[in-house]
Amino acid sequence: MKSKFMKWLMLTILLFAPFVGWSALTTTSTQAATVTDSHLKKIKKQGYITVGLSADYPPYEFHQTIKGKDEIVGFDISLAKKIAKDMGVELKVNEMGFDALLGALKTGKIDMIISGMSETPERAKQVTFSKPYLYVKQVVLAKKEDASKFKTSADYNGVAVGAQKQTTQEELAQKELFGAKVTSLQKTTDLVLDLQNNKLKAVVMEKPVADAYVQKNKDFTITKTTFANSTKPTAVALPKDAPALTAQINKTITTVNKKHLMTQYKQEANALMFQKQGFFQQYGSYFVKGTLYTVAIAIVGVFFGVILGTLLAFMKRGKNLLLKSIAIVYIEFIRGTPLLIQVFIAFFGAQMLGLGLSALVSSMIAVSLNSGAYVAEIIRSGIGSVKPGQLEAARSLGLSQTSSMRYVVLPQAIKNILPALGNEFITVLKDSSVVSVIGVGELMFETGVVQGASFKPFSPLMFASLIYFVLTFGISRLLAVFEHRLAKSN
Repeated sequence: MKSKFMKWLMLTILLFAPFVGWSALTTTSTQAATVTDSHLKKIKKQGYITVGLSADYPPYEFHQTIKGKDEIVGFDISLAKKIAKDMGVELKVNEMGFDALLGALKTGKIDMIISGMSETPERAKQVTFSKPYLYVKQVVLAKKEDASKFKTSADYNGVAVGAQKQTTQEELAQKELFGAKVTSLQKTTDLVLDLQNNKLKAVVMEKPVADAYVQKNKDFTITKTTFANSTKPTAVALPKDAPALTAQINKTITTVNKKHLMTQYKQEANALMFQKQGFFQQYGSYFVKGTLYTVAIAIVGVFFGVILGTLLAFMKRGKNLLLKSIAIVYIEFIRGTPLLIQVFIAFFGAQMLGLGLSALVSSMIAVSLNSGAYVAEIIRSGIGSVKPGQLEAARSLGLSQTSSMRYVVLPQAIKNILPALGNEFITVLKDSSVVSVIGVGELMFETGVVQGASFKPFSPLMFASLIYFVLTFGISRLLAVFEHRLAKSN
């Protein structure tokens, strides 16, 4: 009997041994993955976690002046703070355009995205999503006078409808509002401005955001239109190879959902949205900050652009075929591609090379490289405008080629190109608004911040245009005075 029992016991052990071994192996493998998660290890080592977001989307995330200090607030920020606290690290916020967030996450500029983002099949291929921390209904915002026209999804044939670019709302507008002419823009504030000015008849957005605009503007209302998949989960976007980091954040989200903390976070955000202060008292500092950044970027860009442009101009005029070819290719490439692409290349390319440059430094580099190509042609044409006899006369007096160029040709060339250099500075001053897409707080970026926080999409634009006019007009007058003095010296 005992012998028979032992045989059955041995048979059972042999049958289940592989499964036990596989289970142990899987456990060990999972533990190893947790231990070797480089993202979590890096966050713990540096003592902070960086969240990426687009802070023009109240009540999710938006700027607000609190006790005289500019802060980014909203229920997404409250969640980010909870995640950082549970991990025992500090929270750092990296603000940029919504379009740039996924690129920033994939290149390591940020550790996670918390910006009202929903999982889509396309996004899931690039990043990992946490468990949902919020389920949000999608609605259609319209003017009260038009709301009665839009009851079902079949009522939008030929209607101009807006949605934020690369979002769930854009997908719903394209797939479920039959025959709608969908316009996709990067900022919700721009969509609302178009709705206000009748360029759009409706805008698809998340209900908490729509509620905020309805509360602030009595001309708006939420239509009766419903979507087949109207409720979408909102989650945290994370790197693909970060199982331990994902598990850590899921643990925090489980706590938030279990304790219903999101309700509290929403109430806090709604209270901050509608503070009663004067417009300039509340937002004046944003315009001042943006103006200073804009002027700084323009000065740095043109300064280094002149240095680089001078070098390129001499390379292009020189007899060395290699240097001449390099200058020609560089100038033609930079002049033939948009500044926006160059800004993205400088911002993400530096990160991929391991340089880790800030958005401000990256933007200054991009603007300088761009300006250098245009200044090179300005200087080359300026040198060409000086009569050849000037150089010949200098050489006949015993000056070397370098000295003749330095003391005779260049001073005359500078007088000739001064108006063009002044125009280049003004152009850089205005074109620097492009760098707002990577989160540099120049004037247009801060204007967008004020638009989102104040729910006034038009008046901040008018104020920014006045600032640009004062800057450009002032620079033009100074250059005119300087040119007049140079003319007298002749």
